[in-house]
Amino acid sequence: MKMGKVVCAGLGPGDPELMSVKSDRAIRGARHLAYFRKKGRAGQARRIVEGMLRDDVVEYAMEYPVTTELRFDSEEYRAQMVAFYAEWADRLAELSQVHEVVVLCEGDPFFYGSFMHLHTRLQGRAEVEVLPAIPGMVGCWNALDTPFTWGDDVMTVLMGTLPEAELTEHMKRADALVVMKTGRNLPTVRRALAAAGKLDDAWLVERGTMPDQRVAKLADVADDDCPYFAIVLVHGQGRRPEADT
Repeated sequence: MKMGKVVCAGLGPGDPELMSVKSDRAIRGARHLAYFRKKGRAGQARRIVEGMLRDDVVEYAMEYPVTTELRFDSEEYRAQMVAFYAEWADRLAELSQVHEVVVLCEGDPFFYGSFMHLHTRLQGRAEVEVLPAIPGMVGCWNALDTPFTWGDDVMTVLMGTLPEAELTEHMKRADALVVMKTGRNLPTVRRALAAAGKLDDAWLVERGTMPDQRVAKLADVADDDCPYFAIVLVHGQGRRPEADT
């Protein structure tokens, strides 16, 4: 008889206190815990839950075979990542036959989360429960300490991996703007924002809600000074309530 399941716990934007009560409870009670990380690194997800785990937890570090070493749209990148997700879906499906396995996922699992690739491959093979969370971009735009969307503003979420022309066209149409997957794509994102007339209003938020959070005007940030955990933001300028007179 099957006894276990796979539970994906969304961690939220980074500050453990912004995690849901449900995810917190699942993580603290986990006997088997899996999380993504880059080879040779502790892993951002694992750092977030430091001090929360039970003493007898069994940990499974799911190490990406490649991160930024290859182009996101290359065939080699795709082949390696497909094999990686297939392997871990097999391992989690097997574990879940007798154990409950908690998988950590930064932000919200269904909002560009790595767990989505496992979720698809686990269908019909394991019981899966996903615990939602505050998306990382929400933590980042709160770091700006100003309302992000007003009235009928249209908010657009873009990936920095898009071609520059596509980025520019989307940016021109948007009121409020979020650009994820910046990193080495920052020069392209900067040029697209300039072409769309939005560079002067753009902010870079690195590790939003975390102790080492950084907030800076994008125009003041060098092209080579943008880590993976950074988001570019432009807040909306729509209809705003008038102050009482």
